[in-house]
Amino acid sequence: MKIFITGLPLEVGEDELTAVFGDFGQVKSLRIIKDRETGQSRGFGFVEMPVEEEAKEAIKRMNGGDYNGNRIKVAEAQEKPGTGGAGGGFKRNNRTEKSY
Repeated sequence: MKIFITGLPLEVGEDELTAVFGDFGQVKSLRIIKDRETGQSRGFGFVEMPVEEEAKEAIKRMNGGDYNGNRIKVAEAQEKPGTGGAGGGFKRNNRTEKSY
């Protein structure tokens, strides 16, 4: 199960957060989202836990809790609308007549 976390203190690292979620069970992957230009945390991230019951327990126990002075929100991650389908790049103008 993929979990979304927001409200993370900017100084929290992936190793520390992996250990925290590891208290509830196995952590398959964890990623804190960072700003492309500065490399600084954006205050949210994703955790993937393979055992659904452990993930649900982590969500239940951590959501709304205090983490280093920040109130965090922890919930099951939702798929972005429009992902997973055949995408395109740019829009094409399908004109049958040429105009110059």
